[in-house]
Amino acid sequence: MKTSYFFFLSIFLFHSCAAQPKTHLIEATAETVTKETLDYYLYYPQNYAEEDTMNFPLLLFLHGGGESGGTLGALKKNGPPKLIVQGKQFPFLILAPQNPHQKKWWNTRALNQLLDSVVATNRVDPKRIYLTGLSRGGGAAWEMAVQYPEKFAALAVVCGMAPLPYASWIDKNMPIWVFHGEEDKSIPISESENMVNSLQQMGYDVQFTRYPNVGHDSWVQAYATEELYEWLVAQERKD
Repeated sequence: MKTSYFFFLSIFLFHSCAAQPKTHLIEATAETVTKETLDYYLYYPQNYAEEDTMNFPLLLFLHGGGESGGTLGALKKNGPPKLIVQGKQFPFLILAPQNPHQKKWWNTRALNQLLDSVVATNRVDPKRIYLTGLSRGGGAAWEMAVQYPEKFAALAVVCGMAPLPYASWIDKNMPIWVFHGEEDKSIPISESENMVNSLQQMGYDVQFTRYPNVGHDSWVQAYATEELYEWLVAQERKD
């Protein structure tokens, strides 16, 4: 009996081991396609039609999480779209897309494709494309500056999360203006402080505006700052 038992046990173990796949690496390639539907507002300056031989600057504005999903009209609650509804005139085009996902980050690759399409089909000066965003859109603005360093002439970030480890990837010739409320409980001011300090230590041209006794809604003061728009239109890429 003992001989038969060990014989069958040996056969069982042999087949069990033979059935286990060998550990190894294979090389493979897969082409993926990601589609994103982006609704957006596109603002034209008052003299755009009259100056039909002139190329205009363009500002890409990225809203915060509160305006994500839902209707496009939600974008009119904050930032440049709100000011336009109130009657403010800007000297540049403004592209204001909507993040279609209420609880997802911006798809910056899709944003870049949309921006390229708008630039290609309108009279836009490619050396005067500006970028700004608030809160979740501020984080996306930082990300776009990291991923597409040769695209923008200036960057303005309002209370956005910062990609500190990749600060050096941002174009060193691009001026930056950062705004943040000192009492921000949603995205602490340390996000901007650490990013600004790192950039300044590396020799970047960075302005930092802090708002005492202001929480997360620092965008109210930031986008009401007329000097911000004067500063933007003064910037132009040299390459």
